[in-house]
Amino acid sequence: MTLNAAVSAVTDRIIERSRPGRQAYLDLIAREAATAIRRPNLGCANLAHAYAGTDEDREAMKADRGMNIGIVTAYNDMLSAHAVYYRYPELMKVWAREVGATAQVAGGVPAMCDGVTQGYAGMELSLFSRDTIALATAVALSHGTFEGAALLGICDKIVPGLLMGALRFGHLPMILIPGGPMATGLANKQKAAVREAYAEGKATREELLDAEIAAYHGKGTCTFYGTANTNQMMMEVMGLHMPGAAFVNPGTKLRQELTRAAVHRLAGIGHRGENWRPLGHCVDEKAIVNAAVGLLATGGSTNHLLHLPAIARAAGIVIDWEDFDRLSASVPLIARVYPNGSADVNGFEAAGGMPFVIRELLGAGLLHGDIMTVAGEDLSAYANRPVLDAADALAWEPVGESGDESILRTAAAPFSADGGMRILSGNIGRACIKVSAVERERWVVEAPARVFADQADVLAAFKAGELERDVVVVMRFQGPRANGMPELHKLTPPLGVLQNRGFRVALVTDGRMSGASGKVPCAIHLSPEALGGGPIGRIRDGDIIRLDAVAGTLDALVDPAEWEARPLADAPPAASGMGRELFGLFRGLADEAEKGASAVLAGAGL
Repeated sequence: MTLNAAVSAVTDRIIERSRPGRQAYLDLIAREAATAIRRPNLGCANLAHAYAGTDEDREAMKADRGMNIGIVTAYNDMLSAHAVYYRYPELMKVWAREVGATAQVAGGVPAMCDGVTQGYAGMELSLFSRDTIALATAVALSHGTFEGAALLGICDKIVPGLLMGALRFGHLPMILIPGGPMATGLANKQKAAVREAYAEGKATREELLDAEIAAYHGKGTCTFYGTANTNQMMMEVMGLHMPGAAFVNPGTKLRQELTRAAVHRLAGIGHRGENWRPLGHCVDEKAIVNAAVGLLATGGSTNHLLHLPAIARAAGIVIDWEDFDRLSASVPLIARVYPNGSADVNGFEAAGGMPFVIRELLGAGLLHGDIMTVAGEDLSAYANRPVLDAADALAWEPVGESGDESILRTAAAPFSADGGMRILSGNIGRACIKVSAVERERWVVEAPARVFADQADVLAAFKAGELERDVVVVMRFQGPRANGMPELHKLTPPLGVLQNRGFRVALVTDGRMSGASGKVPCAIHLSPEALGGGPIGRIRDGDIIRLDAVAGTLDALVDPAEWEARPLADAPPAASGMGRELFGLFRGLADEAEKGASAVLAGAGL
């Protein structure tokens, strides 16, 4: 199939723009492959320290008979998606031995849960936890005792952080190993209804808690299509998982066999064999474009307009929002998964899941098939679904037709002809908006502004009835340099209630709205942010704001002379407590959202 013209043009644009940085990166990993510290070159005392913690594998390590796999794990049992990793390392050691390799836990990385911190002070650490994870991954792999690595992580900042750190060791082969989504609980539509009822005072706290526990009820990833599950989609279209691994439930034989196969495969793609597949070559410009296409085709999380540029930068590649915008115009929306539909990811998987999506996008010339994947020569292997054969062994078979056309459709008959992401620009700045779940008649909102700098104040104004009108809620000083760019998902229920009451409602913010961005139009990631002079700081209560996702504009309808003469609002004092003061260095170094809002990449000059 001929590559789609828009995909080809965007890819060429990225390759040309990235040429100096990408070459510098490839030179780095070539130098590391040739000269970096390796086990055979380590001193005896160094090796003794590395081997002291193991008994069964010590002789094999000493003899240097096979690959030593470093396991970088984000396990904790407070985060449901990562609780499944509890026994993975001990099992992976057994599976490594089956193919003459060894494995050690190289290190752990933090893994916070945005669902727990949402709306509270801890959320201000969330985005920078990604940079912390990147640093922790680098520390874990810095010992020079591993010939490859297995990256155990799933959720919002964890996968991007793991990749950002791991790509600086891109001369090593690596595979990402997911754990799968929890079984389906309370339907997402029912959960949203209880949340909105509680926001209106029509449901008790006990009723709300019971509904939330019925929705988030067991080990595994949350089942809505937010950032965590979008991560897993991206790893599939980039060829960094075993094929079809993304959405197989935890605790199943198939899940176990996929993990076992990942360990076996990792042992076979090291530098000693003829099938060397280093991470830095797998993650190239084409793989990054595949991730962007997958994001648009499935209606994935807006957070990846931050994360994908950051991942790309770690590999010497530059992708910007204009690339997303151009791709969105040509990539059809072929999946409807909550919050962009009624089904959860288990329904998506049952309908055909990622093998169906990849087959359709490859067939329509919308994905680069000729990328280096961890599993095979190209991406075509990922159009097959994993199964257990008659002997209970892992096998792959071609995916069939969609099992439910309300969830998955062909590229020839999509839900929408475009991917539902838009770039907005105007006198307030440059922002992005996800419209795949927003009704078309709400793509344009023109209403008076009500300005806030704290989520709690928005909720208080809502409860006091002060927002009972057409309104554009402006949330400023929520950018990476101001307070770490927390998600503002707690605003979803009250804004949804106002919209349900018939008002024209929108959100404009230099913060994030999360992978759960839904039916209310939200202009997010506004740049430049308020702290440092962004024009969002000029908005005053009562200004008429026009958000137009059709024309791609975002403006304060204020006389230009008056607008330019207005002083900027004063920033709130820097917050302290909950460890936020420790991240002052990160806030000071962070660059703009379009570059990925990263402190460590900016600090490294990448």
